[in-house]
Amino acid sequence: METLGYYNGKYGPLEEMTVPMNDRASWFGDGVYDAGPCRNYRIFALDEHVDRFFRSAAALRISIPMGKEELKATLNRLVRLMDTGDLFVYYQVTRGTARRGHAFPEGPANLWITLTPAGIADGREPVRLITVEDTRFFHCDVKTLNLIPSVLAAQKAKEAGCMEAVFYRPGGRVTECAHSNVHILRGGVLYTAPADNLILAGIARAHLLRACLALNIPCREEPFTLEELFAADEVLVTSSSNLCLRADRIDGRPVGGRDLALFERLRAYLLEEFLAATE
Repeated sequence: METLGYYNGKYGPLEEMTVPMNDRASWFGDGVYDAGPCRNYRIFALDEHVDRFFRSAAALRISIPMGKEELKATLNRLVRLMDTGDLFVYYQVTRGTARRGHAFPEGPANLWITLTPAGIADGREPVRLITVEDTRFFHCDVKTLNLIPSVLAAQKAKEAGCMEAVFYRPGGRVTECAHSNVHILRGGVLYTAPADNLILAGIARAHLLRACLALNIPCREEPFTLEELFAADEVLVTSSSNLCLRADRIDGRPVGGRDLALFERLRAYLLEEFLAATE
């Protein structure tokens, strides 16, 4: 198959799959999701992504209709049906199917899976960013389906010819990007926002922190500001689809470019880790 859609055990080409209008995703975005890359039919960091998926579901009191090992086996089986092993593997669970009503309905949750061809960026080319005030709610640590602020920010970035939008809170605290984490290098130290309720602590972020440990690069999980972002030696963006990128412009202003050697150590380490794990 070129693409695949899965819904509660049924699957087929993504463009031919349908879901009930009464799925709670339609009414309330009532669900959570996770996703990550696959190369050579090997799903990268699957245990970490599935663990976060179950944590997100538990935070919303949604019971995923299969256990962790069964879900991983299902994902691994489905990727083998694809024409290519280089894929974006996406899965979500919604609270169930019922007529519209705000209170939780009785009945099982719904499991969705989609597989689409995709590769990852090697991080060699710098990217451009914009900044956007963070107007999201205070449960950013839960990977819910409620993504309208991120959608609007991503559209602003696209219209500005940029790859991502960096969110900031009142007072100038930088949180994360519309669909990535953002970090800075300053004086040989990596700074990243703490894993509190204002960010989704990405799997790629966790790998970045482990890379720092392996390479003896000091790192600090503490808030930083827009002023510090613009003054940083380097600005890094990480996600499951873009393991480690650097920015050279934000809001049209030049940034970074003052510690390329340290960025390259991190970029090369993370890319090699991914390639080795998906060989």
